[in-house]
Amino acid sequence: MSPSSLHGPFGKRGVPAPTALEAARFDRFAIRERGVPEPALMENAGRQAALLIQHLFPRGKATALVGSGNNGGDALVCLRALAAWGRPVEAIVVGRRPDEDPVLHGWRLPAVRFDSRAGDDRSMTGLFDGVGVVVDGLLGTGIRDAPRAQFAAAIEAANAAEAPVVALDTPSGVNGATGGVAGSAVRAELTVAFGWPKLGTLVYPGRAFCGRIVAVEIGFPPGGEEQEGWARLVTAGWAARNMPRRDPAAHKNAVGALTIVAGTDMPGAAVLSARSAFRAGAGLVRVCASRQAGAVVGEVPEAIFADAGDPGALREAVEASDAVAIGPGLGRGRTAAQQLDAVFAARGGRPLVIDADALTLLARGVCGGMRAFAGTDTVATPHPGEMARLTGTPVAEIQADRIGTARTFAAGQGVVTLLKGAPSLVAGPDGGLLVSTTESTSALAVAGMGDVLTGAIGSYLAQGAPPAVACGLALHVTGRSAASGGLGVSLMPSDVVEGIPAAVRQLGGRDGAAPTDLPFPFVTFDQASPG
Repeated sequence: MSPSSLHGPFGKRGVPAPTALEAARFDRFAIRERGVPEPALMENAGRQAALLIQHLFPRGKATALVGSGNNGGDALVCLRALAAWGRPVEAIVVGRRPDEDPVLHGWRLPAVRFDSRAGDDRSMTGLFDGVGVVVDGLLGTGIRDAPRAQFAAAIEAANAAEAPVVALDTPSGVNGATGGVAGSAVRAELTVAFGWPKLGTLVYPGRAFCGRIVAVEIGFPPGGEEQEGWARLVTAGWAARNMPRRDPAAHKNAVGALTIVAGTDMPGAAVLSARSAFRAGAGLVRVCASRQAGAVVGEVPEAIFADAGDPGALREAVEASDAVAIGPGLGRGRTAAQQLDAVFAARGGRPLVIDADALTLLARGVCGGMRAFAGTDTVATPHPGEMARLTGTPVAEIQADRIGTARTFAAGQGVVTLLKGAPSLVAGPDGGLLVSTTESTSALAVAGMGDVLTGAIGSYLAQGAPPAVACGLALHVTGRSAASGGLGVSLMPSDVVEGIPAAVRQLGGRDGAAPTDLPFPFVTFDQASPG
């Protein structure tokens, strides 16, 4: 299975990623408005988890940390199913649950009880010795603060076990909305998400605690309006369905013309962007750069060169294109500011992607700042440092709430915002959010990767993709290209560019389906190996 793959029969229609609060609200909707019995959801969740555990970790005793809430109920159902199949099990109950727990339906499972409310301070040392698998049903999705002492002790004991740990829905201690980890948190090898992966499990630091995430169907009804505003994952199926389609009789001017406005500081950036744009399917690419950079830009003979120092030539290039990208190698001096002004004046209603030095210039107030480019046809692609300059917020605060930062900036500035990181996020002014699933690896921490991404975004914009979709497509194909090469820390931006055609071919049909190694419908998200 390829790293960071997302697939599965019911995932083809698009995979949502609700926050913990959104998921809880949908639970209530399913129960109150659609008549789905709450015990049925718990039964399905626990049994699906048991099926996965029996398939992936079939040997040895299954020991579960059981909390007092619904997550603990899921764990007990899981243990009950495993016991019914003949497997030895044990429950470690932390908190208060009834002696005759209704979810057990008369089954009597071996149990050790710890009552955190009663100040029970017995040691948990040795409770996981010799077990085959540990099931985390302790705290669930609703936690926001650090776990209390007794729960923290249980978490640390589970983390010290030699057996693999399977978390139910969300590893205990991980914030299901932001991915924040305020204190102790379970380090799982597998997280079984009920219905959908929770948003907080897809972003760091929470992502690092989840291992492989497998979302299983547990009987939720169709969501409709109840799911509006939920984040969506950029899966292979999503990318395949949204990829621009060429008319067999199309010519280069009908396919999509892109103008890349670069500068003098790093002409190689323009080369990477132009090559990426062509590989992503643009029919015509113009590169506006200084004459000093022209020789380097000439390494892309397919591109049309325009002298960015000539205001008339720059304006003509912009007006002749379907989309514009500005920033790669642009520089931050007076000449670069003038070029940004010229693009602003000539752009008209053309889609625009703003990256790198252009973002820094806007942070300084050139053209009146980012707000001057407000509109859903504008894409800003900051990394955390650039976002810090644009917002005046410390990088640490941005990283602590990347989801909130991206959404707030997109809404406040009126632009589609691609906040780079692990994973990259695409936020729209309307509150929509796309989460990339293919590029969460440090192998991409190489100068020039952003230029490749900018070229691909510009290419999809020129081909008519809506801005948020163009961002999602560019993230997916460049991330898939990076992962498929298997180069790890040896990966170069030019390798990603040359791998884009194969990445697009790998999408296959419109559903982007991939093979499965699991026995029932699912969606799985495998964490990329560290670079």
